[in-house]
Amino acid sequence: MTADRPRRRVLLLGSTGSIGTQALDVVAANPDRFEVVGLAAGANRALLDEQAERFGVRALAQGAEAAEALVRDVEADVVVNGITGAAGLGPTIAALEGDAVLALANKESLIIGGPVVKPLMTPGRVVPVDSEHSAIWQSLASGTHDEVRRLVLTASGGPFRGRNRAELASVTPEQALAHPTWSMGLMVTTNSATLVNKGLEVIEAHLLFDVPFDAIEVVVHPQSVVHSMVEFTDGATIAQASPPDMRLPISLALDAPHRIPGVGAPIDWTIAQSWTFEPLDEDAFPAVALAKVVGAAGGTRPAVFNAANEQAVHAFHARRLGFLDIVPLVEAVLASVPEEPGAPDRAAVLEADRRAREAADAIIASSGAS
Repeated sequence: MTADRPRRRVLLLGSTGSIGTQALDVVAANPDRFEVVGLAAGANRALLDEQAERFGVRALAQGAEAAEALVRDVEADVVVNGITGAAGLGPTIAALEGDAVLALANKESLIIGGPVVKPLMTPGRVVPVDSEHSAIWQSLASGTHDEVRRLVLTASGGPFRGRNRAELASVTPEQALAHPTWSMGLMVTTNSATLVNKGLEVIEAHLLFDVPFDAIEVVVHPQSVVHSMVEFTDGATIAQASPPDMRLPISLALDAPHRIPGVGAPIDWTIAQSWTFEPLDEDAFPAVALAKVVGAAGGTRPAVFNAANEQAVHAFHARRLGFLDIVPLVEAVLASVPEEPGAPDRAAVLEADRRAREAADAIIASSGAS
């Protein structure tokens, strides 16, 4: 760290998860740049205590409500929200109501809370951690907003890339968790298998970068080296490419706009290699198209979409729902939970989340699966 810049104070939410542990790897390798001032986690208290001892942290929290309180109580320069799912909404709001930069890995909090979160997103306050959105954030530096023609999000295709709809009917939870590139938690890995995760990322890209849905595309890129692209009006396409390693986008979010030397290995250009791109099979993987409709509708529709999907994923792993039943269940819940009139506030978003989970559970129970 340069002598004229003090260490950044990092408050890390979801410290025991995949994003959290890798963020701590970056911090540990750069003690001159960062100090950890607070940690929050879910159920893994033993690892949380181990992390606290290792980094000399006294401010700890367990659970979403405690994490939100921690954000409001602890002074930090950057808050990393690595909590999984809708539980991250409160901490995201708390971070944006304070003064810290929000390093956002919890896409759900922006997606479901868009009407509440978006007005709090002043310029420079949110830096994305998802590799796709980090790639877009980096690529956008090559032009102005008015010069953007479209955003192209890349998708690995997950463990079932190339399978048609009929071939997906019998896949198991174990197969859905066998992601070919990334090591992630149960929810995100399953969402990658259904491409729901990519649908959520499309909504997130729209909210982060103010680009309309008809100018956001998804392309399958199984090597996961090109993390996303921005196409400009003059025909130029700017892409960010690197070997798949989440520590790179994490490091950028921790110390934006500065880059940290040696965080990840660069591409080895001395080795022959091929990168391929192919269109998304929307018949086998309809989640992206559905997410665009949901995102365009706005309001609490994204909250219903996300909550119904989370319940469906849990039911799939409990073998109460088939893989191909996940997206149709989400559609059924969207049809059964009406949009409330008026601009939704935080309470309305959380109520929509609750009603969607209740409706999803009822549909699952009535399906007769055991």
